Amino acid sequence: MKKLLFLNFLLILASSIFANQTDSSKWVNRIPNDTSAINAGINYAKKLIESDGDKAKKVFEELNKFTKTKTLKDWNYKVNCEFALVIAFNGNYNEADSICNHSLQHFKRTNNTLWQAKAYGNIGKINLDNVQYYKSLEAYNNSINQYKKTTDKKNKAIVTKQLAYNYYILGNHAKASQLYQKAQAISESIKDSSNIASCYSGLANIYAIQDDPEKALATQYLSLKIFRNINKKNKIIAVLNNVGKTHVQLKQLDKAKQCYYEAIELNEPLNNKMTQSNLYMNLGIIYKKGKDLDSAKIFLNKAEKIATEINNKKLLSSIYHEYAILANYNNDILLSKKFAEKGYSLAVEIDHPKHIFISAGDLYYLYQKLNDPTNALKYYKIKIEARDKVKSESNLKASIRAQEKFDYDNQLALDSLKNLEAKEKIAVLHNAEIKQKNTIVIAIGFGLALVILFAFLIYNRLKITRKQKVVIEEQKHVVEEAHQELEEKNQEIMDSINYAKRIQTAILPPNKIVKEYLQESFIYYKPKDIVAGDFYWLEQKNGKTLFAAADCTGHGVPGAMVSVICNNGLNRSVREYDLTDPGKILDKTREIVIQEFEKSEEEVKDGMDIALCCLEGNKLQYAGAHNPLWIIRKDAEEVEEIKANKQPIGQFDNPEPYTTHSIELKQGDSIYVFSDGYADQFGGEKGKKLKTANFKRLLLSIQKENIDKQKELINTAFEDWKGNLEQLDDVCVIGVRI
Repeated sequence: MKKLLFLNFLLILASSIFANQTDSSKWVNRIPNDTSAINAGINYAKKLIESDGDKAKKVFEELNKFTKTKTLKDWNYKVNCEFALVIAFNGNYNEADSICNHSLQHFKRTNNTLWQAKAYGNIGKINLDNVQYYKSLEAYNNSINQYKKTTDKKNKAIVTKQLAYNYYILGNHAKASQLYQKAQAISESIKDSSNIASCYSGLANIYAIQDDPEKALATQYLSLKIFRNINKKNKIIAVLNNVGKTHVQLKQLDKAKQCYYEAIELNEPLNNKMTQSNLYMNLGIIYKKGKDLDSAKIFLNKAEKIATEINNKKLLSSIYHEYAILANYNNDILLSKKFAEKGYSLAVEIDHPKHIFISAGDLYYLYQKLNDPTNALKYYKIKIEARDKVKSESNLKASIRAQEKFDYDNQLALDSLKNLEAKEKIAVLHNAEIKQKNTIVIAIGFGLALVILFAFLIYNRLKITRKQKVVIEEQKHVVEEAHQELEEKNQEIMDSINYAKRIQTAILPPNKIVKEYLQESFIYYKPKDIVAGDFYWLEQKNGKTLFAAADCTGHGVPGAMVSVICNNGLNRSVREYDLTDPGKILDKTREIVIQEFEKSEEEVKDGMDIALCCLEGNKLQYAGAHNPLWIIRKDAEEVEEIKANKQPIGQFDNPEPYTTHSIELKQGDSIYVFSDGYADQFGGEKGKKLKTANFKRLLLSIQKENIDKQKELINTAFEDWKGNLEQLDDVCVIGVRI
């Protein structure tokens, strides 16, 4: 009896769902069975997750109890797989991830491909919400691979769209754009309006971040129109939020307010807390921009309270950034610094490049105002590093090329659709003629009249199609010319960069010279781009061998230009000023570099970090700007570190002379100097930095190998750690064995 009542309850739920999708009477008249009712209950509960989380939880708990039988064991795993989304929505991400993975193992054992795909997709969403971006990338890719083995195009498109968003928030806009277009193409093939609109919204976000707000706004309103037509309230709210941001970008504050207030009103019955917090924060930003600081504070307080309640660290980082600006407006610098530090700490914790860039920029500005140049420089470097990761030039170019291809393919698709319509009309006429053969003469005449009428319509349609084809061909020609011009410009740039590489290579000491003066040595040099900001340097003077690993500001072409100036400064210090003491060489090099940059009308704060050594027999002298010296004594179990001065070669407030350290070495001792690129590389299973501690352990583990083998092992370890991730910075490591 209890089971029958539960099935009736699920059947009522099912009919309420399918009423919007099919003829509800057909569903109600079907003979109910356990699995169809359970499936209906799952779909109903999933629809409730954002609008009524507590109700969704209760429905899933009832489903869980009902399916704890031997005959329904498989469905119990399916229920738990979807229930994990409710648990994650309430902020219990680790528990949700564990439950979903437990279900996934069952689906693997039973070889259930479709539910493996669903489980991987849910794991991706849970980790994305928990800002575990590299875990979510892996899960989404696994989900798509499983969906490829099924006929479920709808969910494949949805997961592809979610993967696109994952790449978007990681700053890889080219990959995100490509995946949004792929998801949109799949959705168009099955006429899934909701996902088509979501893909438009995602592409609009990319246009906005690439400083094309007009195109972003047009695409957002296209998305909004589709969602309004199908009455998707939660999607309407999300798009209104983005439309508001774009209006802010265009300095249309009143229109932005209208969007946010409408979104808040629509969200009230849904009670989506994360959305509510986001909307309150955005209203606070609007009032702050309008100089209504009291109203701004009220809305930011509301946003912070909800974000803290749901433990959304990314959202809290943004809110603290806005608090910092607000406090600065009120000239409370210490309070502003407190909020900026909170925002930076959370951004680092979730490893989010955009938020690190924003909060590090706040701290750079505030430490300047507090006359603390050391910390100001520290956060300036962090800000630049994060900026390079967020706005990679290669990402922008690839995204533009992908969008050009998308626009052209879209136009061809429209043309094909029009041709298909014409063919379908011809087929209808042909069938009508066959049927009319067995009718009376009047019907034949009527049929002929219809044929003539439709023939006229087809002729008219063909005329229009021909005109459109001419326009498309002209547009295609323009696009091809623009593409050709872009290719030529790109080739010119690449030729220039490759020539710059030859110039930079010419200033580096040849391997033959290095081996002549440092017989037991290796140089591991791996630029991020074609040219680099890192370089290595060697000079022989008065029987002493001077060598260094240097890291100039930036990488690529800008870094290479700085490296030429700094390399020249080192050469002049030794050759013109006859210096061999490392500390004095760095003092003179700093003086030369500053003189070069002072010629510019604009303030230039670029410079160099360096570890410089002077080796004469077993006597070593060392001086460094930020970059240390590591010594590993023969048979030692730990690394001996000689620290550098905490000041760069370049502009610096209150500079001090660089310290020269003298060290006695013994046969079999090894020394290492390097830039920070090796230890700062992201990778491994969790996508984290390698860090200096792991670098030290690696060097200690290879001490029994000869010097050339060490270089090979260092390269293998770096490539294994990096995996499929992008190289973050230039890498330079020099090792010498006595």
